[in-house]
Amino acid sequence: MSNNLKSILKERFIINQQWYPTTKWEEVEKVLSEDVLRSLQYMEETAGEVALVSVTDNAFVFMDTSKETPKRVNMCYDAEARIKRKKFPPNSSAMEDALQHNITLLTEAEYYALQEKFAFDLKTSSWILTPEKIRNLKGALFCDRRYDTVFTYHNGADSYYASRGYRAKLVVNK
Repeated sequence: MSNNLKSILKERFIINQQWYPTTKWEEVEKVLSEDVLRSLQYMEETAGEVALVSVTDNAFVFMDTSKETPKRVNMCYDAEARIKRKKFPPNSSAMEDALQHNITLLTEAEYYALQEKFAFDLKTSSWILTPEKIRNLKGALFCDRRYDTVFTYHNGADSYYASRGYRAKLVVNK
């Protein structure tokens, strides 16, 4: 698992070098512990096409870079919404699934910043982290890109669709 995934990550690292021009692959490879690789492997196995997206002074930030939302679909927003759903509750939720795999949903700002790098979610949509104020009112947010524009929408947190998943990130300290 880990050698193949490392090869894939290195290939994407080289392709996207313009996102972090001063970073060397060897620096990234040093932080790829078994726990990190396990989370990244899940992102990859669910068609997230995980890649290093940015580098800060303290961390490497990996995100899903697939053209459409990863295959983590048919999930409502969180456990509360899943449990309270009376008809046809899904098996899991975006927040529960992310927590189980030590990854997190993108914030709205992160989603928009990633859209600046390349266009995605042209036919699908992705749950994003929802502010507590909205979540307390039983809502949740999701985003997509239509008409060459990125949109943020709302829905009941208990809704779920085959074309809505979630994009994730993994922040790894240097």
